Amino acid sequence: MIRGYPVVEGSFVEQRYYSVDQVAELLGLHVKTVRGYIRDGRLAATRIGKQYRIRREDLEALSGGPVEERAPSGPVAVEVSTVVRLEGVDRNRVDRVTTLVTAAAATPGRGRPPVHVQAVHDAAAHSLRLVILGDAAGTAALLELVEMAASD
Repeated sequence: MIRGYPVVEGSFVEQRYYSVDQVAELLGLHVKTVRGYIRDGRLAATRIGKQYRIRREDLEALSGGPVEERAPSGPVAVEVSTVVRLEGVDRNRVDRVTTLVTAAAATPGRGRPPVHVQAVHDAAAHSLRLVILGDAAGTAALLELVEMAASD
């Protein structure tokens, strides 16, 4: 069953289509090679808008057997982006928050990638915006620092 619908052999629900990128990854080929196979007629594909879609059966005909989808190797990468807006901050607090957050972002934890921070201060509006981009744990740690520094 797929989302509550029974899978009937030969039905549209069972049929699987792949993008050119997916076919290239499954076969271990370059995307340009797959497009060349389509152009040459070696791989049947349907053009939908500006992109091609390849049926599982056509992919298996090209490869000479069943195609097994590989599970991604390694851990799943999680990236978080967030914008933090602090209102009613004076220049001293802006300096304190940005120094603390940028210093903490520049020193990643063990085995963790660095977190990137961009600070924009609007002196006239007494506001500070922080754009934070990084892994979930690193971003969460920086958000705790922002909260702590902003509430002093």
